[in-house]
Amino acid sequence: MEGEELTEQETALYDRQIRVWGADAQRRLSKANVFVSGLKGTVVEFCKNIVLAGVGSLTLNDDRPVTEEALSANFLISPDEYVNSGKSISELCCDSLVDFNPMVRVSVVKGDLATFGTDFFEKFDVVVISCCSYSTKKSTNETCRKLSKQIAFYTVDCRDSCGEIFVDLQKFIYSKKKQDETIECKLEYPSFEEATQVSWKSFPRRTSKLYFAMRVLEKFEESKGYLPGESSAEDLPDILKIRKEMCQAQSIDEAQIPESLLQRLVLGSREFPPVCAILGGILGQEVIKGISAKGEPLKNFFFFDAMDGKGVIEDISNS
Repeated sequence: MEGEELTEQETALYDRQIRVWGADAQRRLSKANVFVSGLKGTVVEFCKNIVLAGVGSLTLNDDRPVTEEALSANFLISPDEYVNSGKSISELCCDSLVDFNPMVRVSVVKGDLATFGTDFFEKFDVVVISCCSYSTKKSTNETCRKLSKQIAFYTVDCRDSCGEIFVDLQKFIYSKKKQDETIECKLEYPSFEEATQVSWKSFPRRTSKLYFAMRVLEKFEESKGYLPGESSAEDLPDILKIRKEMCQAQSIDEAQIPESLLQRLVLGSREFPPVCAILGGILGQEVIKGISAKGEPLKNFFFFDAMDGKGVIEDISNS
């Protein structure tokens, strides 16, 4: 991405953005290739934001057929559009996104995310995944880390009125302004597996309860072979059993993972469009920071709960 200048057309189209974050940041953005898998409401919001911001290319992956539930938080697909179209969610979203910004190349790749290897991910600068199992998050992150080039990796999940974003920028250098000068800062990120294996006993008591609840649900879904959102009220007894086992193993009080919170996450299968908009906006900002290396990125989890309207950043690592 180095050494290529913005074209006159790009400079004219992104004039307002260039005034905000500078020509260098926009140049990096315009040359970046982004891959997205799992097109639920939050990711759709992110795709809209990143296309309008002017990334070089956006590749979509979601072979699922469109359902009524998928339409509830996906504004890119009109109810009339998908009937008898025979197209997947990613194909219909692609059709809509190409109209948002003619400067961005939007395309679709078919296939199971879990089967994509290093040769596939080598083409991208940013990887964003959603709607997948713990093992797929872990393996995709590890695959990205094996490459010689550094890839910014993100996961995002929205359940009911709650959401989680995870960020792995590996070894990241960014610049920020301090008084009248620009200083260079360094951050080192753990992988998704490393971050989710940190002992809970080391956490401060104020740690977001959503972090613990998400790990309980991940373990339950992994044991059942479920995808996120496939559990139901009938599963609650088994989920509470796993909560008890994990809390005993980690030597923390079960009160850190309220049953009422787990119920909300399990029973609220539909995404809330306002929460999708918030998470998608924050994810878009973070990806722009990751590409441009301007401004301090979050490290390494972000949680949002519409019940209290709070967004919380948690740095969960062994360091």
